[in-house]
Amino acid sequence: MDEWTDKLCCCILSAEERAQKENSMAIDNGIKKHKVEMDKELKLLLLGTGESGKSTFIKQMRIIHGQGFNTSDQAMYKDIIKRNIVSSMATIVDAMDNLYIQYENEKNAVTNRALIKSLSTDDPEDDIEAIFTNKVVESIAALWEDAGVKQCYDRRREYQLTDSAKYFFDALHRVVQLNYVPTEQDILRSRVPTEGIYEYVFCLERVDFRIIDVGGQRRERRKWIHCFEHVTSIIFLSALSEYDLVLQENSTQNRMEESLHLFRTIICYPWFQKASLIIFLNKTDVFEEKIVRSKITDYFPQYTGDINSAIEARAFILEMFREIPIATTVQGRVPKPVYSHFTCATDTQNIRFVFNSVRDHILHTHLREFNLV
Repeated sequence: MDEWTDKLCCCILSAEERAQKENSMAIDNGIKKHKVEMDKELKLLLLGTGESGKSTFIKQMRIIHGQGFNTSDQAMYKDIIKRNIVSSMATIVDAMDNLYIQYENEKNAVTNRALIKSLSTDDPEDDIEAIFTNKVVESIAALWEDAGVKQCYDRRREYQLTDSAKYFFDALHRVVQLNYVPTEQDILRSRVPTEGIYEYVFCLERVDFRIIDVGGQRRERRKWIHCFEHVTSIIFLSALSEYDLVLQENSTQNRMEESLHLFRTIICYPWFQKASLIIFLNKTDVFEEKIVRSKITDYFPQYTGDINSAIEARAFILEMFREIPIATTVQGRVPKPVYSHFTCATDTQNIRFVFNSVRDHILHTHLREFNLV
């Protein structure tokens, strides 16, 4: 129907019908405009199990391609860091009881232990300053110097403790200062579980990148379905250091096995058939420190490489991920290519280098889709 016919029809319609038609046309125009905008935007979906480093990657994008963190952000992370410190020590104190480890210092065994166990940081509405008192700080510092606590920390694979616990315990003298302002590294190492969906948009070379981070815990994954449309690329994160850990939600399930299972599930989704697939095997720093004291063969007996070699062990883990698209591809079809990178999400230079490579790949793939290369 041409423009003249549209105008003629509008003349003979009632006011109510004319309003309905105008509303319909406005909706159609809005859909067309949205589609044009979507074609200009590259949508990257961050997927992976909990604590694989997705949120840290988003923070790095803010540092590298955004405006970083302002005063309000720093104040928020200051509170988060204090909560992380208290909750980490509370976790260790509970583990001391469960693992029957003795305190070296009698005061730690009685007074300081009791004080830490009496605290709760579960409610984000609670005033952390009222919890993070001088007395609590002194107790945490004394506990961290205790030989029994250090022994418990060395056995952290037997319970759930964040990777940044030691970093913040060692930084306690900075955090307690009245003029303390979190550094970028402090913010990167702070931990808040992602609940729901978080989006971050930035422009690079006149192209908008929309990165979507969703909760990795099992209870959060049902929310992913709303993010599946118009995905340009999937960036799947898996922590190399999780090969000897179990899930917080299920103490019988190995975290690396869970990550492999999730990856297998994701690549079979029909929504992702056109999306490029990128894997970040993350936490190389923690992995390199751990591999020499925790045998990978105890958890993956099929490994035949040098048990003390981080290079060989991470290549073995990567190969397990690479085999999945081959095993799940219908016979006669070409398996979906997997682009991989070893990453340390708290290392800004590493993420800058890796994302430059990822960006080039994504842009090339996007242009090829529209036959422009």
